[in-house]
Amino acid sequence: MADVKVSRALISVYNKDGIDKLVACLNRLNVEIISSGGTAKAIRKLGYSCTDVSDYTGYPESPDDLVKTLHPKIHGGLLMSPTKPAHKKYMEEQSIPPFDLAAVNLYPFSDAAAKPDATEEEVYKMIDIGGPAMVRASGKGDLLHGRPCVVVDPADYKIVIAELDKNGCIPLDVAKELTIKAFEHTAAYDAEIVRYLRAKIRKVA
Repeated sequence: MADVKVSRALISVYNKDGIDKLVACLNRLNVEIISSGGTAKAIRKLGYSCTDVSDYTGYPESPDDLVKTLHPKIHGGLLMSPTKPAHKKYMEEQSIPPFDLAAVNLYPFSDAAAKPDATEEEVYKMIDIGGPAMVRASGKGDLLHGRPCVVVDPADYKIVIAELDKNGCIPLDVAKELTIKAFEHTAAYDAEIVRYLRAKIRKVA
């Protein structure tokens, strides 16, 4: 596996801290950006161009934003590798280009759950589905094929930016550390949901 050269990025973030710096870096390198919903709007507001996920996949976002990124063109681009002949054939036939970078963070479930006046429905709406799926797909893709590099913490954008500005790519060891952090993130996220549900079940019982 080689260092990750970035030509196409997927950005889907609830927490938009630092997104201006990341997108500016990607723009300097002429990286194609695919983005969803509010993230796409934020990127355009900054003066940069991107392609909406709904335009990219050909499917509009569902009501209540329940289904946006759960599509083969997203997950195939994260999980499959054009360096493998069977993958390459499938990707070409289905028009699935690979992603090299995925910047994804999740709905703030724990913040919603901590609000004393929040209804159960309001809390449940903050259970992210597409986000964890993209994070896990990106992590698995990196482990199997050496790409994409996945970034879940805005504080780590500076690491990615520094490496891209310096070398035009993300070193393999850096990408692997970010993958570990990605799986830690989804594990902690699911644990928060379980804690909330256990407390609710016991309270009802």
